Formats: sequence, C-alpha cells, structure tokens
Amino acid sequence: MERKSAAGSIRNTERSKKKFLDAVGKILRTKGYTALKVSSIAATAGVDKKMIYSYFGGFDGLIDEYIRLQDYWSKVTIEEVKKIKPKLDDGGKSFMEEMLLTQFDYVYTHREAQKLLLWRLSEPRKALKKLTDTQEENGEYIFKLLMDPHFKENAEEVRSVMAILVSGLYYLNMYAAINGSIFCGIDVNSSRGRDKIKKAISFILNHTYENL
Repeated sequence: MERKSAAGSIRNTERSKKKFLDAVGKILRTKGYTALKVSSIAATAGVDKKMIYSYFGGFDGLIDEYIRLQDYWSKVTIEEVKKIKPKLDDGGKSFMEEMLLTQFDYVYTHREAQKLLLWRLSEPRKALKKLTDTQEENGEYIFKLLMDPHFKENAEEVRSVMAILVSGLYYLNMYAAINGSIFCGIDVNSSRGRDKIKKAISFILNHTYENL
C-alpha cells in the first residue's frame, strides 16, 4: 500500500508541475512575458502558488524549466549529438541542414517559442542568459566536432554564415506571425513560400561547403 501511495504522490506531483509549465506557456502565448507573475501562473494552473516554490524552488526556477523545455537549440544537447553520431565525411553538412530545416518549422509551429525569442530581445534576465549560454555551449561542441576540422582556417567564416542563417530563420517566423506573412515577396506562411526558404537554406549550405 505504501508503494502505491508513493507512486500516486509522484504522479500527482508531475501533473501539478506540468500544470504550472502549461500555465506559463498559455500566459506567454496569450498575454506576453510581462503578464508572468506567480499569482497569475498559479491561478491559470489551478494549483496553490506555494507549490511553485516546492516544485521549482521559486518563480525563477519555474521559468528556467519552461525555457529549457521550449527552446529548440537547447534540446539539441551534446549528449543527443553524440547519440546521433552525425556523418563526419561531409563536414556536418547533412546534419546542419536537417537541424536548420527542423528549427525553421519548430519555431513556426510553436507560438511559445516565438514569444520566448521576443522576450530574449526585450529584457535582460538570468534565465534567458542561461539559455543563451546553453545554446552557445551546444553550438560550440557541434562546431568543434563537425565543422572546424572540415573548414580549418575558414572556420570563423562558416560560423558567421551559420549566425546569419539561424537568426534569419528566427526573424522570418516571428515576422510572419506578428506583422504579416510577406517578406521580400515571399509568403512565409504559405507552403510554397516556406519550401522556397528551405531550398534557399540548402543552397546557402551547399555553396558554403563548396566554396570555403
């Protein structure tokens, strides 16, 4: 009986934690990051706000956990890269192409991810800085494992190309979601337009690998 009770308690805890995380996402998605308060999160979750401190150590811990779960590049952890064992004979081109194309669709379909990006541009916050640091750590591992050995003295030029690609894909999705879907004559919200962007990503990567 004690084991069942303990298991039930664990399940209840996990359900409550998920309610808090879902509440953060709902508020961020509908009202923006300025509306994220302990009281509003608890009310939206339907769980006593005291449990935020019990489960996450406080408001910042809850936001940290939410951010970690939402950001695409934070999910591409060093451990996952090791498990994938990307091909080394192409200098990481196929791996990076897949990552960029997946990121493009991920941000487009996740409203919370778009809001999170806007939040990062609008407010200095330890949790957001931690997210950036995690992204850089994971990115550095990928660069050193795949791209630096391939490009050698041109490694920094490749990093510059990747910076433009990643930030550009972020911006296109946010722009299409907030201010309209047409950018440089391409409808970013249409299947045809998104296919054009994806082909451009592949073109830029191929050109980079062929000419650097």
